Order: sequence, then structure tokens, then C-alpha cells
Amino acid sequence: MSEASTYQQLRSHLATLRLSAAAEALPQVLEDAKAMKLGPTALLERLLAIEVSATEQRRRASLERFASLPAPWRLEDFDFSAQPSVDESLVNELGTLSFLDDATNVLLIGPPGVGKTMLAIGLARASIDAGYRTYYTTAADLVARCHRAAIEGRWATTMRFFAGPRLLVIDEVGYLPLQSEAAAALFQVITQRYLKSSTVLTTNLGIASWGKIFDDPMVAAAMLDRLLHRSVVFNIDGESYRMRSHRARSEALRKGVIVGTEN
Repeated sequence: MSEASTYQQLRSHLATLRLSAAAEALPQVLEDAKAMKLGPTALLERLLAIEVSATEQRRRASLERFASLPAPWRLEDFDFSAQPSVDESLVNELGTLSFLDDATNVLLIGPPGVGKTMLAIGLARASIDAGYRTYYTTAADLVARCHRAAIEGRWATTMRFFAGPRLLVIDEVGYLPLQSEAAAALFQVITQRYLKSSTVLTTNLGIASWGKIFDDPMVAAAMLDRLLHRSVVFNIDGESYRMRSHRARSEALRKGVIVGTEN
């Protein structure tokens, strides 16, 4: 068999096995192998390494799309000096994702603007980087999705969907009151994940005030019982990032006006 026909057959084999990245890289890899006098084992390793890298990139892109994160934040973006109530060493420990091993939950509690969502998304980003299936949703979107599922007869399928991710972020619990149906949907999602997978939940209401979120205090108590059984709780106080940024811009504008007046 000629070298040309062997080459074509190799390309065909790679295409049949759907090793598209290896097939595309084959000419350059063969050229490099000749120049560097690589043996067949080294050549094959280099070719497969290219395919493995491409596969990992595709998987990462798929995890990114599925997660639906609303911002590109990472844990290292969080300004701990601005929020001294947040334990930086504990956040760094969570960043190792060891809490996923025993399905520990993370509750981020505090008023609007103190960085709860940034921390939640940072943990989600770390989870994606580690190759874990991760999903972000607001409480309002979760409830709306469950409501549509109940109407369309897809309740069981939707519960399986929310039970699936290794890490689920539920943002903004408590910003809107949850009527009985909505509270039941959130409770079912938490129950599906209990002792199986981790949930990161952000809320503007302290644990003692959760009765205000739900019509039924019994549902609130049962949900908290499951969330807190294995959990890390952050009670974040301090000034809103947005208010601090607004004040800084106003101060800069004021100084600019003063300088302009003096000139």
C-alpha cells in the first residue's frame, strides 16, 4: 500500500471514529513527526492528545451553555476587603469544591448588593471548571418553570431536571413572596436534591424570617430542615457594592465639576 493511500485510509478511520480534531491535525502531526524523528508511539500520543484537548473544550463549552450563568464572575473577583463579614478562608475552602462530596449546601444571606450572587456564581464557575454539571436559576424562574410543567404534564421530568446537576444555584429566594403552589415547587426541588447533590441558595431574609416567604410555615420549616442539615451559612452584612460604586461616581463627578469651576 502506498504512503498516499495509507494516509487517506488513516484519515478515513479518524473520520469514521469521529475524531475530527485529530483528522484535521493529521498533516501537521505527520510533518512534525518526520522533522523530529518521532516513533509511532510518540506520534500516536501527540495525535490523541489533540483529540482529547478538543473533546475537553467541547465538554466545557457544553457545561457553560447548560449552566446559564448570568455573569462571568469568579471567586477571585470578590472584594473581601469591602465585605469583612465574609470569611475569606471559608470561601477559599468552598472553592476546592470538597463540599460537593457530601452534598453540603451553601446559604448566602444578606441584604441586596452585598455580593451574594457574585459568590454563588463564583462557586458555580469553579464547579464548571472542575467538570461538574452545574445550573443557575432564580427562584422566580424556577417556580415559573415548575408551574408550566404542572400545566403541561411534565412535572416528573422537570423534577428530574433540577435533581440532575451536581451543583444547583437558586438565586433571589425571598425577594418575592411565594404562594402555596410556588412554595411547594421549591420544596420539591430541595427534597429531590436532599443528601444527593449540593444547592447554593441566596436570600435577602434571615432564617428566622423565612415564614414571610411562604404561606405555610410548615413548608418553610421542612425546607430549612433539609437545607440546614448539611450546610455552610454566610450571614453577610455591610454596604451594597452598587451603592458604593454610585457614591464613588458621584464623588468623582463632583470633583470634576469643582476642578472645572476653578479653571
